[in-house]
Amino acid sequence: MRLFGRDTEWRDLTEFASSPLPGATLGLVYGRRRQGKTLLLELLARQTGGFLFAATQQTELQNLADLGAAYAAFRDLRQPVLFASWREALDELIRIGTESPVPVIIDEFPYLSAATPALPSYLQHALSPLSFAKENTRTRLILCGSALTTMSQLLSGSAPLRGRATLELVMRPFGFREAAGFWGLEHDPDLAFQVNALVGGTPAYLEMCGGAGPDSVEDLAAWVARRLLNPASAMFREGSLLLREEPSIADPTSYAATLAAIAAGHHRRSEIAATLGRQSGALAHLLSGLQDIGLVTQIDDALREKRSVFQITEPIVRLYQLLIARHEPELVAGRAERVWTANSDTVDSRILGPHFEDLARTWCFEHASEASLGGYATHVRPTEIACREHKQGHELDVVVTESNSYAADKITAIGEAKATNSPMDLPHLERLEHLRGLLPSTRINGLPKLLLFARSGFTPTLVDLAARRADIELIDLHRLYHGE
Repeated sequence: MRLFGRDTEWRDLTEFASSPLPGATLGLVYGRRRQGKTLLLELLARQTGGFLFAATQQTELQNLADLGAAYAAFRDLRQPVLFASWREALDELIRIGTESPVPVIIDEFPYLSAATPALPSYLQHALSPLSFAKENTRTRLILCGSALTTMSQLLSGSAPLRGRATLELVMRPFGFREAAGFWGLEHDPDLAFQVNALVGGTPAYLEMCGGAGPDSVEDLAAWVARRLLNPASAMFREGSLLLREEPSIADPTSYAATLAAIAAGHHRRSEIAATLGRQSGALAHLLSGLQDIGLVTQIDDALREKRSVFQITEPIVRLYQLLIARHEPELVAGRAERVWTANSDTVDSRILGPHFEDLARTWCFEHASEASLGGYATHVRPTEIACREHKQGHELDVVVTESNSYAADKITAIGEAKATNSPMDLPHLERLEHLRGLLPSTRINGLPKLLLFARSGFTPTLVDLAARRADIELIDLHRLYHGE
């Protein structure tokens, strides 16, 4: 099997496909392009003897003809089957699972529903409680697609298929630890971190980058110039295509401008609006649209309700907005290495710094032990704390809160993350101790732990002090990637 890091998805799919329960069932598999959905489903069909049809962007008649040819090949028939309508085709496909549980997979389903808008209603009728499918088959029908808005709306509100599906599997990019293993970089956490900050965890990007990452940190600049900033590379326009290939985005220019503002460091709604020259209320559809397609996420403030920031979730989009879109003429002229070197400050402050903060929060939520955090991580979010002494607000990268059913949420740990090239020292700890003293007393129970995340490690003085204090945790890149 050629799968990597998809154990949970594979288990959920195989359990759905092989379920002995009577009656046909419906499942949805979706996610952005290049996450490995088709590979996963092809392997499922091969292992189970299931049927798979991949739709294309064409007319209803053409797709029915292609479906008939695929069905004939599946049945080992000499002549293609000619389906007169989708009702007839669905009736025949559902009969595949008459004798035993068999997956029937339709890939790129949004292409079919775009050409035949009534198709979800046909499926609703075919899977009604007293239908032939429910009473006489065990067909496991799986609809797959990359148009996130279209797929997610199949089961929402008053949609025809609402309540019909028993599986809704969303394929997401690899986490930072999985990505390091997939790229073969787990032996070098700093290199794994920098590559992840640039390209993220989308599996197909490894092949699109020539099948290998940089050999070392020293080789990173040349690799970036060759694989990411080279107009001949498949990755060069990827950060733009992710937006433009989503059919729900009717005005890519406005959405791209919103992404550019966020990438440049304008994370609050008011800041984004000011950058675009719009009223804050006019951003709702842009921000919600970007969230719907998985390119932007809204992060709530840990201490203040109704205050949040927006961040780009896909690193290649951030790289495109900060470097490629702004310097395309130079890059086309073959000056990739110069662009990379000249924009090192932007890379450090707008790419590596924010990404390291994201990984610190992810580590707390997904990998850290309760002993490290002083409790269970229900939420891990940033905040800004007002300070009368310094007459300004202090940003706090990590606030770990634990929720329970009988008391208010309590803060168990706070943290600071630095991706600089110099090690953390005592002033960073002193700043964090100062911020701990500013936390609202109603949100703490005991003394919250202090978490220091440093890409470049810690000074011996800080290491020695932390060894003597139970309330301090030092997390370097090795612990971030391999420890808890």
